[in-house]
Amino acid sequence: MDREGADMGGRGRRFFDHGDLRLVVLKLIADKPRHGYELIKALEESSGGAYSPSPGVIYPTLTLLEDLGYAAVSDAGGGRKLFTITPDGEANLAANATAAKAIFERMAQVAARSNAFHPSILRARENLRTALRLKLSGGPLSEAQVVKVAEALDEAAKWIEEA
Repeated sequence: MDREGADMGGRGRRFFDHGDLRLVVLKLIADKPRHGYELIKALEESSGGAYSPSPGVIYPTLTLLEDLGYAAVSDAGGGRKLFTITPDGEANLAANATAAKAIFERMAQVAARSNAFHPSILRARENLRTALRLKLSGGPLSEAQVVKVAEALDEAAKWIEEA
């Protein structure tokens, strides 16, 4: 499934039901004021890597929360916006505390079954990212090098799909 449509817990449906993401984001900014990128990472970590929302999902959600009066935004410098919960947002979160708790419990269950953040996989993923970055930043590659790198990446992807 796509990133926004990832299945939560093998139930054959989208990761979040309608309105769930709003509650999750509201709870996360209630816990700590955050930037959009921090929210993306927090959601990815909370779900054990099973769900990683795109900016095209997070930022409209934040805008909606702001429009509803549940979140306030301030300029954090460098073009970054810091989102905090408002008193109306706190009231809404309190009114939906049971639902928010249930969503986070489901996310924790999914995270417990996920291997996305297993130390061995994290290490290997970072090794690949670093090797690729170093190779590509070391100057122009010859056509043969480009072909060799692409073949290695395709082979790795194929092996992972078949594992």
